[in-house]
Amino acid sequence: MDLTAYGLGLGAALASGLLIGIERGWTLREAQAGSRVAGIRTFSLFGLLAGIAGVVGQSGYPVPAYLMLGGTVAIVVIGYWRSTMADRKPDATSSVAAMVTLALGFLATSGQPALAIALAAVVTLLLAMRSQTHGLIDRLDEADIKALARYAVIALAIYPFLPEGRYGPYDAWEPRTLWLVVVLVTGFSFLGYIANRLFGARRGTIATAVIGGLYSSTAVTQSLSQRLGAGEGSAAENAGIALATAVMYLRVLVLVGVLAERLFLPFALLLMPAVLTGLAASYLIFRRAPATTGPSPPGNPIALLPALSFAAFVAVAAVAARWAEGQFGEQGIAVLLLVMGVMDVDAAIVTAGGLGPDTISAGLAALAIAGTILANMSVKLGVTLAYGRSHARPAALALAASMVVLLASIALGAVRL
Repeated sequence: MDLTAYGLGLGAALASGLLIGIERGWTLREAQAGSRVAGIRTFSLFGLLAGIAGVVGQSGYPVPAYLMLGGTVAIVVIGYWRSTMADRKPDATSSVAAMVTLALGFLATSGQPALAIALAAVVTLLLAMRSQTHGLIDRLDEADIKALARYAVIALAIYPFLPEGRYGPYDAWEPRTLWLVVVLVTGFSFLGYIANRLFGARRGTIATAVIGGLYSSTAVTQSLSQRLGAGEGSAAENAGIALATAVMYLRVLVLVGVLAERLFLPFALLLMPAVLTGLAASYLIFRRAPATTGPSPPGNPIALLPALSFAAFVAVAAVAARWAEGQFGEQGIAVLLLVMGVMDVDAAIVTAGGLGPDTISAGLAALAIAGTILANMSVKLGVTLAYGRSHARPAALALAASMVVLLASIALGAVRL
């Protein structure tokens, strides 16, 4: 490293200590004079000293660098221990923040000044949000912790350790891709669950539609249709059914963009007219809707066993798609995607994303997935009419309108293909 790099690193180390020191100094501003072990000046010096230790280490003298850091750590530990013994009020946060400041200062002069500053900003924000984080913890219950733990296992404890490459029959399985779809699908569920906890029924039927549409538009359709059929609903329930479907369209678009990128453009061209129709219909119905509390969206859908079952289904579908490729060509794969999507649209999307561009054309695959959505819409239309009866006529008309538009898009796409 040259002098300019060293100077930049030392500046970042000092700035990191200054940021954290400002927050610690403000938080402990009402402490008795002389009782604080470290404030803004001390934290700034911590950062600078660690930065100097990094420069010494980079210059080929690691032992003195480690001695400087070790001595500073000892001073921090002794200081906070004496402070704790004096007033009997443990303050682990400040001592840990001091250790973090030392680490960031050392990092800044070890070739990562930007990362050190960024982390210092995050640490400062985390420290400053003490009351908000404590308030959040107070609002959590056992179900919330279980939901967080389940999604953490799905997204963080499994995915990073899966191997790359293709395995299994016909080389059909890509473990990381298979599990990525589980992460995304359950992620939508987790997002909906968080939104449900934050807003819930207090925000009314439209919030129910948006939240539930992220992971189960069919469940929302059934719930709102039952309210209509029981005479408890109004135009808001009808608007909610239409809006949940529009949200489902957008959700599927996002999944295709992430998991089957080459299909996104032709699929978006097929689906966007139906999306706009659904949004317009729900808005027109909602304009006539009175205020309503609405039911709560479906509860926490995150569970490990269904996630594993979904991954197994996708794995079997991938093998079936490879087999169909050899037996029937791209027409056979299109039929397979259509049949599979009737059972689970997400599985059809991830299967299509795992197929090579020479296996099936993007346009044909997009048509097959759009066909599965049309089949799913038929189910929702039947649920709306069966449960809501004449009270759900506006919602049924809205669903039918988007289905007609989607069918027209599919027909036009098939002709062009």
